Amino acid sequence: MELDFKAIGKRIKIARIKKELTQEAVSEKVGITPQHMSNIETGNSTVSLPTLVAIANELEVSVDELLCDTVLKSGAVFSREAQAILDDCNEYEIRFLVDVMKSVKASMRNVKMFEQRIESKNI
Repeated sequence: MELDFKAIGKRIKIARIKKELTQEAVSEKVGITPQHMSNIETGNSTVSLPTLVAIANELEVSVDELLCDTVLKSGAVFSREAQAILDDCNEYEIRFLVDVMKSVKASMRNVKMFEQRIESKNI
């Protein structure tokens, strides 16, 4: 399995912006150059484990939050993310978003069942 460094970088950037920090401020605290921080956020550079941990600590997020696009068992992270999306919604928005999620879930499962039927006929 390969790491998706673009997705990791995007999550780092989002976490940094939420903390209202600049790339320069984070890079200084972490001990890397601002250019390297920029390259990490764009996915143009890989990030070492020690640097990733340092960035996560500086941004006050868990490493699994930064890796959740890559980690197979990351349901808890996405559940918290979904809850955060719903937290500031009014009742109409919540109902609408839940209806959309139900529809997408049903569609995904229908596609999966269809693909499984096709696979079983090809075997």
